[in-house]
Amino acid sequence: MSRPVTVAITGGIGAGKTEALRAFARHGAAVASSDEIVHRLLAEDPEVLEAVRGRWGDDVIDDGRIDRSRVAARVFADRAELQWLEGLLHPRVVREYEAWKAEQTGALTVVEIPLLYETGADKRFDRVVAITAPPEVRAERRASMNEREARLLPDEEKRARADYVFVNEGSLQELDRFVAQVVKELTRSGG
Repeated sequence: MSRPVTVAITGGIGAGKTEALRAFARHGAAVASSDEIVHRLLAEDPEVLEAVRGRWGDDVIDDGRIDRSRVAARVFADRAELQWLEGLLHPRVVREYEAWKAEQTGALTVVEIPLLYETGADKRFDRVVAITAPPEVRAERRASMNEREARLLPDEEKRARADYVFVNEGSLQELDRFVAQVVKELTRSGG
């Protein structure tokens, strides 16, 4: 049996990556979200809890759990703290994703990774899909883009580096048709 074609979805905040991931799932791909993995690690991993508590104390802990909004307030205000948190979480996210991928038996696995190029993760995938949208469309979708957006590569660079690009300024049906065509190409040709 051949291994599945691995696809990463990337794009800016509010571009529609999550909707694209849902569309891939509707078209039969096995899907995962690095954001969901991060949320699970922050909620459930005792080593992460202890490392975060050791770094920032109980100020970021609520009822024995990491308060993501308090952590976000710290890390988005201080780049060094963000780098520390990413250093803690990124290797764990990669391990979880790789374990998940090893369990998949379908023709196509797709994962959403906002910081794909920024972390060098693109090297681990057969294909990349960049989802972009005009700034005004993205602003309507997501009010709090500014600080996190500054860390991302510009859409132009993502488009230039990706295997597939979709400018998400229309309907969910248009996004779904784009994804269906990508799935058809990747599963027909083997990647």
